[in-house]
Amino acid sequence: MSDPDLTADLPPSLVEARDVRVSLQGTEILHGVALTARPGEVVALLGGNGSGKSTFVRSIVGALPTTAGTIDLFGRPASPASRARLGYVPQRVSAAGGVSATALEVVTSGLLGSRDGAARFGARLRGLVPPRDAHARARAALRSVGIEDLAKRDVSRLSGGQQQRVLIARALVRRPKLLILDEPMAGVDLESQVQFSHTVGHLKHDGVGVVIVLHELGAMAHHIDRAVVIERGCVTFDGPPPKDLGVHALPGHDHEHPHTDPPSRDGGLGLEGP
Repeated sequence: MSDPDLTADLPPSLVEARDVRVSLQGTEILHGVALTARPGEVVALLGGNGSGKSTFVRSIVGALPTTAGTIDLFGRPASPASRARLGYVPQRVSAAGGVSATALEVVTSGLLGSRDGAARFGARLRGLVPPRDAHARARAALRSVGIEDLAKRDVSRLSGGQQQRVLIARALVRRPKLLILDEPMAGVDLESQVQFSHTVGHLKHDGVGVVIVLHELGAMAHHIDRAVVIERGCVTFDGPPPKDLGVHALPGHDHEHPHTDPPSRDGGLGLEGP
């Protein structure tokens, strides 16, 4: 668990969602989902394709409206101000975004609109001026995910795993106390998975709460404090995950995807090949 001194100024729950319901085009997708995440706690959201995991995290960050229920962030009802304090990496988004930019520039863009920049030049320039230490913070964020040496590389020339690490660094550059990631391991190389696992370990030690959507626990298995399984828009399990096993061992896993289980050569972490 995290150092108590690092979390003394944080509320007991960084996010607390109760009875969250979301409807899309007249069809209810989430049917009363609940979730809590505390400082220094890593919570894995698990479930089959189309179960509602991504819909749920998008409702937490404000990308989708809820039709019922409540979401508190940092001890208060969720609002644009409180959501600006969390870090979010959406599912399958290119770091390049169709624009030529270096990794350092992409990560620095995460500081645009920060309170530090607004304080320097007034509220009218909010969103235009990064803080004075923006480049130093961006480099530190890139270092934390193991790619500081790629700072000056055009992100369009980076691999999928490297681009994903750039996006995670952009989320980390504001030093959020809550980080929400939607399938950060999907389609990335093993090196990036392992490096990301190390990053989450450091965040956990520093008291950052992490909510992470996963299909398999994989390289993250030893960092997960709690597993929440969502199936057909409902929570079917909320508790400690089995040690060193993938999602297959969790209650409610529906085995919708094809897989085989050959003898493990990865220490039982459940890592899948490409």
